[in-house]
Amino acid sequence: MPITVGQDSAKTRKTLTVGGTSVDYYSIPAAEAAGLGDFSKLPAALKVVLENMLRFEDGKTVSVDDIKAFAEWAEKGGKNPREIAYRPARVLMQDFTGVPAVVDLAAMRDGIVALGGDAQQINPLNPVDLVIDHSVMIDEFGNPRAFQMNVDREYERNMERYQFLKWGQGAFNNFRVVPPGTGICHQVNLEYLAQTVWTDKDQSGTEVAYPDTLVGTDSHTTMVNGLAVLGWGVGGIEAEAAMLGQPISMLIPEVVGFKLTGEMMEGTTATDLVLKVVQMLREKGVVGKFVEFYGEGLDRLPLADRATIANMAPEYGATCGFFPIDNETLRYLRGTGRDEDRVQLVEAYAKENGFWRGADYEPIYTDTLHLDMGTVVPAISGPKRPQDFVALDTAAQTFCEYISGQRVEWTADQEEKAEWADEGGAIAPRTIPGDLGKHKRAKVKGEDYTIHDGTIVIASITSCTNTSNPYVMIGAGLVARKARELGLNRKPWVKTSLAPGSQVVSAYLEAADLQDDLDAIGFNLVGYGCTTCIGNSGPIQPELSEAINAGDIIATSVLSGNRNFEGRISPDVRANYLASPPLVVAYALAGDMNIDLTRDPLGQTPEGKDVYLKDIWPSTQEIAELVEKTVTREAFQEKYAEVFKGDEKWQDVETSEGETYDWPPQSTYVQNPPYFQGMSKTPGKITNIENAKVLAVLGDMVTTDHISPAGSFKDTTPAGQYLLEHQVPVREFNSYGSRRGNHEVMMRGTFANIRIKNEMLDGVEGGYTLGPDGTQTSIFDAAMAYQEAGTPLVIFGGEQYGAGSSRDWAAKGTALLGVKAVIAENFERIHRSNLVGMGVIPFEFTGGDSRKSLGLTGKEAVSISGLDTIKPLQEVPCTITMEDGSVKEITLKCRIDTAIEIEYIEHGGVLHYVLRDLASK
Repeated sequence: MPITVGQDSAKTRKTLTVGGTSVDYYSIPAAEAAGLGDFSKLPAALKVVLENMLRFEDGKTVSVDDIKAFAEWAEKGGKNPREIAYRPARVLMQDFTGVPAVVDLAAMRDGIVALGGDAQQINPLNPVDLVIDHSVMIDEFGNPRAFQMNVDREYERNMERYQFLKWGQGAFNNFRVVPPGTGICHQVNLEYLAQTVWTDKDQSGTEVAYPDTLVGTDSHTTMVNGLAVLGWGVGGIEAEAAMLGQPISMLIPEVVGFKLTGEMMEGTTATDLVLKVVQMLREKGVVGKFVEFYGEGLDRLPLADRATIANMAPEYGATCGFFPIDNETLRYLRGTGRDEDRVQLVEAYAKENGFWRGADYEPIYTDTLHLDMGTVVPAISGPKRPQDFVALDTAAQTFCEYISGQRVEWTADQEEKAEWADEGGAIAPRTIPGDLGKHKRAKVKGEDYTIHDGTIVIASITSCTNTSNPYVMIGAGLVARKARELGLNRKPWVKTSLAPGSQVVSAYLEAADLQDDLDAIGFNLVGYGCTTCIGNSGPIQPELSEAINAGDIIATSVLSGNRNFEGRISPDVRANYLASPPLVVAYALAGDMNIDLTRDPLGQTPEGKDVYLKDIWPSTQEIAELVEKTVTREAFQEKYAEVFKGDEKWQDVETSEGETYDWPPQSTYVQNPPYFQGMSKTPGKITNIENAKVLAVLGDMVTTDHISPAGSFKDTTPAGQYLLEHQVPVREFNSYGSRRGNHEVMMRGTFANIRIKNEMLDGVEGGYTLGPDGTQTSIFDAAMAYQEAGTPLVIFGGEQYGAGSSRDWAAKGTALLGVKAVIAENFERIHRSNLVGMGVIPFEFTGGDSRKSLGLTGKEAVSISGLDTIKPLQEVPCTITMEDGSVKEITLKCRIDTAIEIEYIEHGGVLHYVLRDLASK
């Protein structure tokens, strides 16, 4: 489908000839020559957005003043929060978020037919790629059969979803599906889909070159910014609007420059670097901002390391972490099998249009940070948040402090003498200072070992963050090889797994003969997908689970992922740590977070000789030589040659045909959602909130995992009860994430994380609240009772409400429960946008007010006025009637940020807005 460009952009349109081929492009220097402003000192990340304005300038959606605003941004020192309409080139999805998005599109087809329109009006206008990567679960591990058995179970569990996605692939234009078993969406995007500079024909048939940009329904879409492709995560709701031609309304962002200098020390990895970056940027505060990396340190930073840093932008809170185009960008494009013509176009375009990072690259930034990479030390992060940086040499100490709940002052005497032995196993010397008496222990039935607080029960090489990086993956393989040679093995209580981000990883591990070494210590291939990182870690040994729960043991996991929030990785694990793949292997050998990897032995050789981390850690040169030898252009070309074809299992998936979906009434995976049923042709009005009741009072850093968990659930939960009523056995429950195509399950799973704490209840964990009668009940049951009585609901929260994944169900579920407003101290960017997209109004406290300062118990009645005449970012009065009848008057800031968002709320959500707009045409 041809791209549509603006009508008034001819003055900035130029022609570029590369290798005998000519393409048109929109020139930033030409815009300067036309008197639109000085853009020479803009960061490259912002120039990408500026080019978007030049290309789509039409005097209406995008005006000349929008373009001039970028020059004013530079003049004002990196600030000019003007609202603009931005149009990304494409959309990326994964199946957890993609299935509900395609469900919405299918429902919109039904909706537009009901409004008298044509089903074919609902089609993506921008290219959409959906990669199935979130569904494989680690049921089997540690043996050669693991991969095939997990794949078989994946298809058994998810056939209804796959049939639906295959229908969508045939029914919608501009929509492609990458089948299961191929890789993780962000790695497939980085290694194959992304082009850095895109080309397409415009409405006149002329070939146009422009920056590759995208939005994705996964927060780690930011990974591709390492390849100078501007992209970030949005909720599925916002992504659907974008693919249907709706521009993304955004403010010109602030851009924080992060200067990297120096060189990584021997023994450190990209993971250590990114964990330090996350810590620094969280302390700085970059929510809603772009971060651009620059400095001479980039000359020594491979693109795989850049992608690792860009990947974790959601963890440091930024919209994206961008790396400009330079020689390393070109090297990576060549090395991963991109056409040489494309590589030459990228270089010529970047240099011609001011996107190139040369030695003199020093743009204007809103603010800056600096890190000498030579100061980075080996590290992990945990036990609950990605920004909780822990230097490896203090990891055992800080875990002990976490267990004891007190600061531990370590002394030389304690380091020498402190020992603690268990029956059937021992915690190494110098790890428990003094006799704190805080570690709990439990015997495992049928085994000759006990477990205790800190026992590692999951060690997983997983996720897009690190498994896309050959330096750390080869490093992990070499650690496994050296450990195997010395006779070491994983501890028997550790569930080990290897889930690469793409088939290319397996190709180079096998070429280096390292997969055999990984297999030998339990890191067998379990699947190509996100697995442990998104909660698909699968069950641990039943006897081990029983001992953990009976003894209230704080069991731990170590994973090479990006998220370690409470309740995310496994219901049996309380403390989760992020680490590089080589350290994941090392911790599997140690089996205990109380062991100091920098000083204590990981194990013994068969002869009884202690083996330390330094004995099995590869040198930087060893890793680099093996990467150079085994990571080849040919491997990328071979593995991606038929990326959309899939294996025989995918080819055998049978599905229905037709413009609209034939919703199977018996399906518990895919149901027609209620959003558009009975919808009128005209929008409503925003009304004041009167005497709303409180559904939950939540604390700081309540993540979208807390609001809408992705992992497993029990038969005693509302979601489990629903499935039992529909004759689904517990074994077939699968996960919340896999059932996001069924609103009935997801409503019941909203605010149902096993670790969420509703402050209306004293010390209770899980999805509970007070019902209309004042007794404790599930949040779902209370919400349904309030809905039946016609009572509106509000949620109170703390700081960074909605952090984490770009999970649209965190907003959809909130809306379907009848919540009209969420009042918090501040919001994470994506979740705020998602709430608006579902018609729920976000509000922020002002004047130092908070749920704590107001003494809220959840038994109040809340009224908010001024909404019938609301303007973007307006402050409005709120009346809180306390349980004793007293009244508190406060002021709230309405976080409807832009004019178009007011329209979204009026329509009941962004999809309703789009549907009515299409129906009117």
